[in-house]
Amino acid sequence: MKQFGDARVAAIFKAYPPRLRTRLMALRELVFDTAARTPGVGRLDETLKWGQPSYLTTESGSGSTVRIDRLKDSDGYAIYFHCQSGLVDQFRAIYPDTFAFEGNRAIVFEAATRVPVRALSHCIGLAFTHQARKKSGKAA
Repeated sequence: MKQFGDARVAAIFKAYPPRLRTRLMALRELVFDTAARTPGVGRLDETLKWGQPSYLTTESGSGSTVRIDRLKDSDGYAIYFHCQSGLVDQFRAIYPDTFAFEGNRAIVFEAATRVPVRALSHCIGLAFTHQARKKSGKAA
């Protein structure tokens, strides 16, 4: 498990209820693993944005910020993407029956739902290469 570099992020994770903490820690690991396996992404910065654990491709500038957090009014959780990037629309087109989406900003999960790891990793990789693909004119 990757250690926290930011005590504020660690405190957010510690405050989650145990069941959600387990799910969100697994999602955090998937975010770091995907970044490490995706060419051109480089080291991620983990910080807080809008009070949510956020992952930035600061070193390479290759992508769009990814955030994770619990849902406010349920026992679910989500992975959030920049709402004006078009990423969630792209994910919806690729995986129409795989995920539940929240508008143009998130993929949402119920705490008891099994996460389709391969598909979600693909989406995370697309987010972390979004800027590089825009600059090169390449689609997903």
